[in-house]
Amino acid sequence: MEKMRLKALAKVNLGLDVVRRREDGYHEVRMVMQTIHLYDSLTIEKTGEPGIFITANLDFLPTDENNLIYKAAKLMQDAYGIREGVSVDLQKRIPVAAGLAGGSTDAAAVLYGMNELFRLGLKRRKLMELGVNIGADVPYCLMRGTALAEGIGEKLRSLPPMPKCPVLIAKPGIGVSTKFVYENLKLDKDISHPNIYGQIAAIRNKDLKGAARLMGNLLETVTVLHYPVIDEIKRCMKENGALNAMMSGSGPTVFGLFEDEGTAKAAYGEMVKSRLAKQVYLTSIYNNRR
Repeated sequence: MEKMRLKALAKVNLGLDVVRRREDGYHEVRMVMQTIHLYDSLTIEKTGEPGIFITANLDFLPTDENNLIYKAAKLMQDAYGIREGVSVDLQKRIPVAAGLAGGSTDAAAVLYGMNELFRLGLKRRKLMELGVNIGADVPYCLMRGTALAEGIGEKLRSLPPMPKCPVLIAKPGIGVSTKFVYENLKLDKDISHPNIYGQIAAIRNKDLKGAARLMGNLLETVTVLHYPVIDEIKRCMKENGALNAMMSGSGPTVFGLFEDEGTAKAAYGEMVKSRLAKQVYLTSIYNNRR
């Protein structure tokens, strides 16, 4: 095999709680992670000359060591003595710096693809162990599906699949710094934490409405105050039939869960018409178990 074409799928956080701030400055989290059918396309190919060569459909994306794709390929080359070069063509569709793990899922795809191309025979667990050296979300992007993430996001436990449903994605034309969000997060005793375990129970019971009702993201306590458009997008989704709507990760992307395709399509139209978001997609829940 000389070439592979792969889909790198995005994620949303159905629930995101911050448990505590550690002495080293990192925050411990408790999150329900969910893969969705929004993806980047990657073509990974062996090359005749050594090195790592990246091309992309968006000219503002870095194609050097500042790209997680490059870091993933270099990690595999160094760890397993791969002397052949590799080229990666990225067709980016997942919004950039949006709380959807776009960079992490691209890196995960490269780890998987190089394992296959160079016949390394590594199990998924080993790839996940390698992935954590690139970013906390990379192991989950290799795992996919519905999962509980703890620690700094690297401790993962597979959960029963989230009930399938349409998902509306809307990213406003703003950037949100993850560092800024966490630096301004106040974990005082009066803060209301999302009910992560209650949401997991609803997912176990295949209760879509219950899981949607218990959606919560503690980071919204920072972002909504500084970027009110996030709340406006949430309101627009709910007014147009979303069971619930919430910011994913540290934002600024908002997603809404819907009970049926017709309502979701109508809400997509209203979201586009509202001009609140620069990028709008209608997709669905992805589960490992079909």
